[in-house]
Amino acid sequence: MSYAVKVSRGAGAPIKLQCGVIYMSFHQSLRSLVLAATMAGATLCSAAFNGAKADEISVTQWGTSLYGAPYAVAMADGLFKKAGVDITSIIGSGGGGTTVRNLLASETPYGEVAIAAALAAARQGLDVVVVNAGTRSVAEASLVTMPDSPIKSLKDLEGKKVAITSPKGVSEMLLLMALKEQGVDASKVERVASGGYVNGLTMLEQGAVAAAVLIEPLSIIRADKYRTVVNYGKVLAPMATSVGITTRAFAKANPAKLKAIIAGRAEGVKALYADPAKAATIIAKDFKLDPAIAKIAVDNMIGPRMWSEGEFNIAELNRTVEGLKLIGEVTVDVDWSKLIDPAFLPPALQAVK
Repeated sequence: MSYAVKVSRGAGAPIKLQCGVIYMSFHQSLRSLVLAATMAGATLCSAAFNGAKADEISVTQWGTSLYGAPYAVAMADGLFKKAGVDITSIIGSGGGGTTVRNLLASETPYGEVAIAAALAAARQGLDVVVVNAGTRSVAEASLVTMPDSPIKSLKDLEGKKVAITSPKGVSEMLLLMALKEQGVDASKVERVASGGYVNGLTMLEQGAVAAAVLIEPLSIIRADKYRTVVNYGKVLAPMATSVGITTRAFAKANPAKLKAIIAGRAEGVKALYADPAKAATIIAKDFKLDPAIAKIAVDNMIGPRMWSEGEFNIAELNRTVEGLKLIGEVTVDVDWSKLIDPAFLPPALQAVK
């Protein structure tokens, strides 16, 4: 038996040691060498585990959506460390089940995921619990058309085709919710799956669809190429779009660490609202955005109060559930009392509204 020590580091992250056990067969003459290597590896692994150890957590759409902005600010300002946990990097994903799988495979199984992903994990019998609210606005999502298009409102989409990213995805859900809110018959609007936001814009430019879904910061970068038909944040009431989840086993075994993660994120939200310009600078660096684009993106989310400090609002959670029903992702009401646990939130935020 020998210990394997893997040394790695992500961009801007400190070196990490990953220790594991490898079983091998060696020639008799190498026994002394194996013993020496085993002892050295065991010593190094012990030091790595007993010393201060950095943690990674998972955040859906990290680097591409503003879901993760509070985490970027909290890491840059040392707010996680002040809360009692050393979060130095984020495991990103394209969202959905991928984020949940990343989370469950992590040594620190906490992550912010879309509500649909959290509910799907619970339906599959996974040992997850919702421990904080995340984002609460859809102001970063919109529907656009070409500048010279006759489409002026959602009503004008009747009999037309609209590019969404994928069936039963968030883009289709928001479109259906907005159509319902505006009294438009969704059966008269044909949804076409494009496979991605950029793909949908290509279809729009080629005349294959009359409108296409879009999301920031892409909508800001291409603002001069398209005309906004509707910004969903101006049509739909505040609704929970992401939540923080972990496993019940981790929550039971590591309550202090979990509270520190949630508290650090909450402080990141406060810092973001207190100094949006500074937050934009941090986000521009972490998300590799042009500083001017990052500033507009952050400023656009300040008014609608996109980021929650973590407190639960059942009405906002249920608005998303109603949207998920429209796309068939959920078929019954959700009993949130069985899924959420506010005990890990800062005391002032534990009351469920």
